[in-house]
Amino acid sequence: MKLDKLRDDKAAGADDLLPRFLNSIKKEIISPIVMLFKKVLREETVPSDWRNANVVPIFKVGQRCVAANYRPVSLTSQICKVFEAVVRDEIVFFWINIS
Repeated sequence: MKLDKLRDDKAAGADDLLPRFLNSIKKEIISPIVMLFKKVLREETVPSDWRNANVVPIFKVGQRCVAANYRPVSLTSQICKVFEAVVRDEIVFFWINIS
């Protein structure tokens, strides 16, 4: 199950759902998540929360007062990441099996 692979040390995205929280309730939310994923595929649209990200500057090297010494990191929805992983795995499985 993809929810098992969420890392507890990761940050929440724009939806404010921490991986640690999702891991603690995964047995209770698996059915609603499956229903959500099926709806997303059927309607070919994603929830607006999945399209938002919190962009955080992460310091690289050099002087901290120079903006060029930071790189942006986008914190996106954990549920969206799970959905993307499921879709990616299915596409890879499909392409491997038609070759």
